[in-house]
Amino acid sequence: MTIEQKIAGFTPEGDAVVIYTMRNNKGAEVELCNIGAAICAVRVPDREGNIDNVTLGYADYMDYFGDGPCMGKVPGRYANRVARGRFEIDGKEYRLAINNGPNALHGGPKGFANILWEGRVEGDRVVFALDNPDGHEGYPADIYVEAVYDWDEDDRLELTLLAQSNGATIVNLTNHVYFNLAGEASGTVLDHTLRLNASTYLPTDQGLIPTGEAAPVEGTPMDFRTAKPIGRDIKDDFAALNYGKGYDSCWPVDGWEQGKMQEVAELKCAATGRVLKMYSDQPAAQVYTGNWLEGCPKGRSGQEYHDYDGIAIECQGYPDAPNKPHFPSQILRPGERYERHIVYAFEVEE
Repeated sequence: MTIEQKIAGFTPEGDAVVIYTMRNNKGAEVELCNIGAAICAVRVPDREGNIDNVTLGYADYMDYFGDGPCMGKVPGRYANRVARGRFEIDGKEYRLAINNGPNALHGGPKGFANILWEGRVEGDRVVFALDNPDGHEGYPADIYVEAVYDWDEDDRLELTLLAQSNGATIVNLTNHVYFNLAGEASGTVLDHTLRLNASTYLPTDQGLIPTGEAAPVEGTPMDFRTAKPIGRDIKDDFAALNYGKGYDSCWPVDGWEQGKMQEVAELKCAATGRVLKMYSDQPAAQVYTGNWLEGCPKGRSGQEYHDYDGIAIECQGYPDAPNKPHFPSQILRPGERYERHIVYAFEVEE
């Protein structure tokens, strides 16, 4: 395993944009960036041994700041949506930055995804750290966060997300990486097959705020318990699909228990034989089929991205959990340690 560092450029404020490349002995590699603790590329072999980048990303690293798709980055302090940007802890109301209709999304316009993190190499891992002050984008308490990446000889990328605070706050961390197992410049992922370990999903209102109940997937286009092509039902006349112009919903993980790692999803590309298996101890997965990628910055190969050119499978806590006490809690209190894990395991089928 080798880890290389290079400076890709400087922000207008003079801060360095640093790229870390983790390469195993087979030549498979992961490229990371200190903008939003981002995954910028994952290069793994297909069934013929050809190594390609299977994640979407930008040709110009500066485009990672303030982008709509949140490409490959760690959103926070609260990933996904908080209704009306308001929540209470211990009877005190807090108001967040509004940046998604009437709601708060991914921590606000100046959230974790649009901040330079402090990066460092520790042995065979890359650690990104962030001190986030009380009141930033409306969130209470000072919080210290780490995003730790490990890459091994079996083409498994593990992301460990850690946080501690000096006061009661909310936190929900994930990574918003988009996958295309045919290669990042190959077009649509609607022909990929997806399987989810989920027998329910969370219905939402038109603003994609959960209504509060979990509905069975059986008999609906939301049923991925058996692998099926992503595009098979995506145009069905179904509320969850109409609201988001495709899949942009949250599926609670079957059998979830606090701290228990289990398989969450399996994504396959028949054309290349590449398989991605995802494991996590997070309670849910938000699946977003890149429904609004049109017009985003140019990709790594200089091409224009189009809708449905990538899929994000974000292992995370429930959206709007701070306003729904029956959802798994995302409150972090002083003396507690927030720790979550996501594993992206890349394999090849003949």
